[in-house]
Amino acid sequence: MKSIFITGASSGLGEALAREFSNEGVALGLLARRLERLDLLASDLSGTVCNFSADVGDPLAMRAVAENFIRSVGVPDVVIANAGISVGTMTSSVADQEVFERIIRTNVLGIVNTFQPFIDAMEKRGSGTLVGISSIAGFRGMPGSGAYSASKAAVNVYLESLRVELSSSGVRVLTICPGYIKTAMTDVNPFYMPFLMKPEAAAHSIKKAIDKNKRFHVMPWQMRIVAYFLRVLPRVVYDQLLKRAPRKPRSI
Repeated sequence: MKSIFITGASSGLGEALAREFSNEGVALGLLARRLERLDLLASDLSGTVCNFSADVGDPLAMRAVAENFIRSVGVPDVVIANAGISVGTMTSSVADQEVFERIIRTNVLGIVNTFQPFIDAMEKRGSGTLVGISSIAGFRGMPGSGAYSASKAAVNVYLESLRVELSSSGVRVLTICPGYIKTAMTDVNPFYMPFLMKPEAAAHSIKKAIDKNKRFHVMPWQMRIVAYFLRVLPRVVYDQLLKRAPRKPRSI
């Protein structure tokens, strides 16, 4: 039976991914900090579901979870590092220093900690797919979201490095760069979010990208155009356009 391990599965995109793959009759490993939310979700899913509570920023805890999952279900076919946090930050604020560190630890090291315990077993088997959830926010620095943009830029480059490192092993690496998805993280945004996706649509798009063995996937399709212009826009033009852009609230 195919098995899939998903972090940040208690709500939002992670929950939608769990439901999307549950329809395929796979064995699921679901991880989040809120175990009670996972248990409630598991009761609504079909097939084998193994729930785990851990912080993706804790490498020892993530290794223990991975070993437990492999003993119970086997080496996963797909690992989706979805857990992440988004919050507005200002470098000038001393109070935001801890928030910067938490965002980087969760969004960047959380992916490393999720993948690392599974890679050796996947390489020995000669197959598997590692999926990292990034963001188009990683293409350029978004004002008021320096920590988040930096974390996603780091994720994009890290996943590219990992993809090349594993290219001869049979283990694939897929980078997912969504635009806006309607979740608790985006519900607090006090600004218009173009091409806002429902979590279910986003999960379906990710599944299709995995099935097609893609390396890089921006969604929805409209955001691919936005992403292109973000990349090529001259700095002087970008600075003028974004300096008055609305900011994400600074709370977490």
